[in-house]
Amino acid sequence: MKIAVLSGKGGTGKTFVSVNLAYVLNEATYVDCDVEEPNGNLYFKGDYQEKIVEVDVPEINHDTCIRCGKCVDFCKFNALALILDKVRVFSQLCHSCGGCKLVCPVGAINEKKKPIGVVKSGMYENHQIISGEMYIKEETGVKIIDEILDAVSLDKNDVVIDCPPGNGCSVMASIKDADYCVLVAEPTIFGLHNLKMVYELSRVFNKKIGLVINKASDNQMINDFANEENIEILQEIPFDKDMGYLNSVGEIVSKNKKYRKYFEVIAEKIFGDRL
Repeated sequence: MKIAVLSGKGGTGKTFVSVNLAYVLNEATYVDCDVEEPNGNLYFKGDYQEKIVEVDVPEINHDTCIRCGKCVDFCKFNALALILDKVRVFSQLCHSCGGCKLVCPVGAINEKKKPIGVVKSGMYENHQIISGEMYIKEETGVKIIDEILDAVSLDKNDVVIDCPPGNGCSVMASIKDADYCVLVAEPTIFGLHNLKMVYELSRVFNKKIGLVINKASDNQMINDFANEENIEILQEIPFDKDMGYLNSVGEIVSKNKKYRKYFEVIAEKIFGDRL
């Protein structure tokens, strides 16, 4: 089973929930798809093998090019521009669709490989750990996320996907094949606003949904929204300074019996009798 954990913004507790949920699931695979700011490795410490991720970007043969502008008109991402009688390539904007090469009437466009990041894989105790990291100055990490998810072994492992924050393209790539979405929210006005964003995204993808309220307090605005939308509340994790300290120094808090119960309840509600 693939479980995607997402939230509308950074700092809500998405990685906190992902790491500890994966840890309490026997032999689960933890997948960090937040390729701009991966931090699951701060908890699952160890040695990782790296694989470079490359994409195809256009390369213009200016001697063959007739400067007709068809490739420029085709590209909806503005990765090509006709400047001073030459077609210029802005590779950071390229989505590697290959369309410019197809529409060129004289075959003046070839493709070259461009490295955009790495996929890292390793083991932590009996858990498979896979993550990715996008190189600085790159615009999108969707290709890296696709390769991360392709690397997941599904022969026996359940998978916990630590998604990027927000509801953009990288989040959609992370949840597209998930069986269940865990939404993480905190009880503030901003938390409610961002929860609504990922809730709508999960509905668009027609996913089963559960909610974890992190840093829970007496404020019931998240609970009220969950009741209105008929969203199951999987767990309310209270604000706890000791637990927050352990998390801040890179400890897996579910190793502590006092805190493990929070994540076991989440797992039980998702898996039911199977667990």
